[in-house]
Amino acid sequence: MSSRSVNYTSSPLLASKTPVWRSKFIVAMVALGFVGLAGRAAYVQVIGNDFFQRQGEVRFARTLELPANRGRILDRNGLILASSVPAASIWAIPEDVELEDPEVQAKLKKLAKLADIPLSSLKAKLADEDKTFVWIKRQLDWNVGQEIQALGIKGIYQRKEYKRQYPEGEPAAHIVGFTNVEDHGQEGMELAFDKDLAGKPGQRRVIKDRLGRVVEEVGNEVPPVDGKDITLAVDSKVQFFAYQKLRDTVIEKKAKAGSVVVIDAHTGEVLALANYPSYDPGNRKNLTGEQLRNRALTDVFEPGSTMKPFTIGLALNTNRVKPTSVIDTTPGRINITGSTISDTHNYGALTVEGVIQKSSNVGTTKIAMTLPAKEMWETFSAAGFGQKPQITFPGAVSGRLRPYKTWRPIEQATMSYGYGLSASLFQMARGYTVFSNDGQVIPATMLKSSQPPIGVPVFSQSTAQQVRKMLQMAAGPGGTGQRAQTIGYSVGGKSGTARKQVGKSYAIGKYRGWFTGMAPIDNPRIIVAVMIDEPTVGSPYGGIVAAPVFSEVVQQTLRMMGVPPDMAVRPQIVSDPVEEPL
Repeated sequence: MSSRSVNYTSSPLLASKTPVWRSKFIVAMVALGFVGLAGRAAYVQVIGNDFFQRQGEVRFARTLELPANRGRILDRNGLILASSVPAASIWAIPEDVELEDPEVQAKLKKLAKLADIPLSSLKAKLADEDKTFVWIKRQLDWNVGQEIQALGIKGIYQRKEYKRQYPEGEPAAHIVGFTNVEDHGQEGMELAFDKDLAGKPGQRRVIKDRLGRVVEEVGNEVPPVDGKDITLAVDSKVQFFAYQKLRDTVIEKKAKAGSVVVIDAHTGEVLALANYPSYDPGNRKNLTGEQLRNRALTDVFEPGSTMKPFTIGLALNTNRVKPTSVIDTTPGRINITGSTISDTHNYGALTVEGVIQKSSNVGTTKIAMTLPAKEMWETFSAAGFGQKPQITFPGAVSGRLRPYKTWRPIEQATMSYGYGLSASLFQMARGYTVFSNDGQVIPATMLKSSQPPIGVPVFSQSTAQQVRKMLQMAAGPGGTGQRAQTIGYSVGGKSGTARKQVGKSYAIGKYRGWFTGMAPIDNPRIIVAVMIDEPTVGSPYGGIVAAPVFSEVVQQTLRMMGVPPDMAVRPQIVSDPVEEPL
């Protein structure tokens, strides 16, 4: 084996002399590179450590929210109206789900059935592999979630959340309201007291791998603070009965809708607030705006004859008339600046008591025209009309009561018997506390209260008592509200009927009928207001469609409250009530 010698002298490249500075330069560059690497390492490990630590945490560390248990909503007797139960929310990492695997496909069919979603929708969610997270179904029953977890499908996970339950369902829906899927209040008391009910979620810092699995806990866990319970003034038994009677009447009369409000006459506590149509707050599929509307608080209407006691009360309180003063209503109509106001009959000479009993527009107008517009406006305002109710509840409206300086004579006349202003049924019920509390209007509250309410004086005690007697006559023989009579209890109240206003004119054949009153009449314990919207079967008059609901709700509520009867129990003798002028 021969070796080939290299002739260094014959190679120009090898024969050339290399400058010393070049080798030194190369060594220097290598050394400088090591210094740069060392500096970078020092910066990453020491100087800029916090920044890189944060960047790492952004990619792998997560703050998991520990949901707080939402507080319960209870009725005045401690019965549950709303509570939270554990629920399972199913989510997935699409790229990890092996859709082509026959075994996985079989399990996905079971998952779709358990989650009550179409299999095609489930596969569509899992087909987008660009996503690293997708919800499959939120807030399933906990047991269903456990069954899904037991399927063991790779890439399918679940999270513990809380789901609201509403044991009373439709009857209490407009009071309690509901929450959304994120457990935030959307309507009713759930919305009004969302902050108190929600509590404060806790936190847990963890390190996750790329599959979303927790591999390490970081720092201390902050436990959640559960929400507070809210106790309402509502009595769920009264609420259920009021809703049931309202629903039956709306269906029987083929009406558009209806509302009932029951207020404790001593404390101002709202014992019931029902609307029909209603909805199931726990199952809101296909929910419409008609079902959702809390008509007792949001719908305003011209209150009609239910305003007459306030006008007569002002005249009595200022000694312009007495209960026995005679008002001549002949010939059953009166002309005010070119406009005619009529009664349904020519009642002739009526006492002031008779004006309320017969619901005479002419009599009320004659009395009203002796009153300064300013005093009427002040009285109506003091009773809460034209003002938003000071109640912790979303959606309450103020109604309409124009400043007295703009009133023309005909407007003063029509306002005296309830036209030209508007109010909600809730405002009417609350306004009548002025007669049940010896002349003081008291605030209404949705929360159970242990403190006596502070009233605002409107009338004297004697005036309130005189008006109560007139209301009793109006609900008795010869009055417009005879069907409000209740076996065992004395009652007093005023019916009202008005054409519905559509645009700037009144609709033909569309009416609202209502009745507002109290019982027992000498020492009222409850105030009940009923409104039936657009009854189409039988008479539309409030004394016929609304008064019977008032009667049954009063009787049942007073019995539930343990109020002893103040009248001998005897069969009712009810004739056709006097019709109210429209």
